[in-house]
Amino acid sequence: MSWSAVTVLGADRPGVIAEVTSAITRSGANIEDSAMTLLGGHVAMMLLVSGEVPPASAFPGLTVTATEVTPRRSAGDTAGLGYVLTVHGPDRPGIVSEISGALAGASGVVTGMTTHLCGRLYVLIADVRLPEKVDVAALMRHLSAVGAGLGCEITFRPAEAEVL
Repeated sequence: MSWSAVTVLGADRPGVIAEVTSAITRSGANIEDSAMTLLGGHVAMMLLVSGEVPPASAFPGLTVTATEVTPRRSAGDTAGLGYVLTVHGPDRPGIVSEISGALAGASGVVTGMTTHLCGRLYVLIADVRLPEKVDVAALMRHLSAVGAGLGCEITFRPAEAEVL
């Protein structure tokens, strides 16, 4: 069975996600993994699809690309410690670069990240997986220093499993 990484970009409108996912389902393909968000009034989707992806003509008004890939386990899927990182501060270049660099320096893997500009306030929320042997206290001190240099407040806390 073939696997494809599919990207979709287009103006946001009611029903656009339903249209895209229905076209994929009608083609007999299955969405194995996905991330979807709004970026500046545009819907942006990244989908991992197994099976035959419909042609771009099946998605009118949208820019769609499909690249064949080999599915593999992500570094973030392995055992380790889950954390949630938040950043609040004035918008400026380099925030994502500095924060992700600090996490990578501790062998941390960002498994999900969203950023938003709310007026002049920049907000970043990331899910992070750390190796079990990492010195979390040292990483927190380093993140605090990075945040101070950026003029941002950073919080870093363990992700807690919800009890169902």
